[in-house]
Amino acid sequence: MTATLETVMGSDEPGLVLAAPRLTHEQFLVLHRAMVRTRKLDERGMKLQRQGRIGFYVPSFGEEAAQVGSVAATAAADWISPSYRQPGTALWRGVKPEEMLDNCFGNAGDAAKGRQMPVHYSFRSRNFISIGSPIGTQIAHAAGVAMAMKIRGDGNVCLTYLGDGATSSNDFHTGLNFGAVFKAPCVFVCINNQYAISLCVTGQTTSVSMADKAVAYGMPGRRIDGNDVLAVYSATRDAVEAARRGDGPMLLELYSFRMGPHSSSDDPSRYRPKAMEDAWAAKDPIQRYEKWLIANGHADAGSLAAVHAAAEEEMSEAAKASESKPAPAKETLFDDVCAARSAMLEKQRAALLQEGDAHAADMNAAFPL
Repeated sequence: MTATLETVMGSDEPGLVLAAPRLTHEQFLVLHRAMVRTRKLDERGMKLQRQGRIGFYVPSFGEEAAQVGSVAATAAADWISPSYRQPGTALWRGVKPEEMLDNCFGNAGDAAKGRQMPVHYSFRSRNFISIGSPIGTQIAHAAGVAMAMKIRGDGNVCLTYLGDGATSSNDFHTGLNFGAVFKAPCVFVCINNQYAISLCVTGQTTSVSMADKAVAYGMPGRRIDGNDVLAVYSATRDAVEAARRGDGPMLLELYSFRMGPHSSSDDPSRYRPKAMEDAWAAKDPIQRYEKWLIANGHADAGSLAAVHAAAEEEMSEAAKASESKPAPAKETLFDDVCAARSAMLEKQRAALLQEGDAHAADMNAAFPL
């Protein structure tokens, strides 16, 4: 596939730039529910952090359409190589909110057994690759995964996510160059949310758009209204279909905005103009889609409110269930480290358990209840 550029941007009211794809009434509603659940999970995560019940959280406020619209265009057998700001992709793949909050609490239910940072999920059964903190590493991983799929001939595709800041990383060049040269079935999804933490996009690149960067690698690049869930779905579906039939990768730029902080440790008011935030708040992807659903007879105010209430209750119950779980057992420090534990590791494990029991006994003796 030759390098081409296409920009698909539209109006803010009702905010849809493409003709609606041929989806059923129920499918339109499923997209909405997925976006709302993503928003409610983020709200719950930020509340838990502010209350001191978890230590850290990364919200994705304002990027719900970009996440849900893109992952909805994949098949269950396709792989996801995410960054740390796509919780909606895991929810779409059937991951329970409780499983995700288990990671944030680092409890016994956490698949990583408390070894990862909060919001760094890994769900092998859902073809969801472990999230890493270093910027851009998932891009090269995705190109490699996609190449393995091509060698096996299984017809699957790998979808990877990155931010605008990651386009300046070494792994961006490595991943896109490798993917293009070998026509790996990979779709590179750049969610351009305007800021790489506190650095505005104009401070890290002079490219007119992130999609422009595709030309250098000989692949198509498309810039899409990332706040329009149907536009995102249509564009990603086209890219996934092209990759699946052997045409090679595509770079999608989903033009959006991070409405919240970079993380719970960030204060965007220190570097971001309020007028900019207000302008993008008026383009809230969930509100825009809800206007379209009502205008096209798919929902009314009452049914939409019910979706929000149900999602709020779901996340509240998930948080309660996750918080009630104990910490991982000490012996899990040795699980999944080696295929078979050596004699030395077995000795260290026994010593840890013995020391732990002795320490607990000393504490109980010194501070009796």
